[in-house]
Order: sequence, then C-alpha cells, then structure tokens
Amino acid sequence: MADISILDLQNLRHLIGGYDTTHCKMTDYASQTTDPEIKKLFQDAADSAMKNKQELIRFL
Repeated sequence: MADISILDLQNLRHLIGGYDTTHCKMTDYASQTTDPEIKKLFQDAADSAMKNKQELIRFL
C-alpha cells in the first residue's frame, strides 16, 4: 500500500465518520416509519452508507 499523507488520513476519517452518522440516522429513521416503501428507502440508504464506510476503511 502506498504511503498515505496526514491530510489524506484526516479526509478519510471525516468521510468515514460521515458515512457512520448517515448509517445510524437512516437505520433509526427506518425503524420509526410504518410505510414499507419508506422503510426500504431508509434501509437501502443505511446499507449503502455502511458499504461506503467499509470500502474507505480498506485504505487505512
């Protein structure tokens, strides 16, 4: 793996934190709704955020 600069690490940390926050919020929203279509929309968004977070963690 190539060396990662401090700035790159800070940017990755920021992005990973954002995806983590998005995952938590979307999961919470999905658990609060009763409409199945909206629940699926929020759950899909939560799953996507988690996938993106995991992809970024690979760079660390």
